[in-house]
Amino acid sequence: MKQSDGRRLKGEQRRQALIEATLRVIERDGVAGVSHRTVSQEAGVPTSATTYYFTGLGDLLTAALTGVMDEDSERMRRMSSGGDRRRDLAELLSKVASDPGRLLAEYELFLLAARQPHLREATDRWLAAVSAFARCYTDDPVRVRNVAAVIDGILLHTLLSDHKPDADEFEALLEDVLPRAPRT
Repeated sequence: MKQSDGRRLKGEQRRQALIEATLRVIERDGVAGVSHRTVSQEAGVPTSATTYYFTGLGDLLTAALTGVMDEDSERMRRMSSGGDRRRDLAELLSKVASDPGRLLAEYELFLLAARQPHLREATDRWLAAVSAFARCYTDDPVRVRNVAAVIDGILLHTLLSDHKPDADEFEALLEDVLPRAPRT
């Protein structure tokens, strides 16, 4: 039984390594640069590994999108409880903005979901997590939607600029769209 568990763990680690390699390829070359060969080279595994763990490039891109959206959503959900967490979110956004390659890869995948509706389940989880955070501060549906627009908008703007906002700048933006203390 332990041997089987070890193989399963090794297989999951290799699958995760392929997903991380996919993100690095997207950072460097965009979604168009993803192929079985480029991902396997990036991961340092045989090309056959990508086809063993993923039925095709669509499956690989779906796994990459799902992974990053789930990770981002979970971080956002953790901030939706207990007190005023705007500063925590501002610090997280500042950290995200400081890694433009990874941010670009995430937005390329996010935009891929705009073209491929079957991928929207993962992006919907991100938007729901942002909305849940905003609803800690307001019942106003317009303001809730504006929070997501501001967060995604400013992160996209950082990709077009050499200026990377710090936590203070992000906090000021969040205080502008969410001016009240969280509801209890």
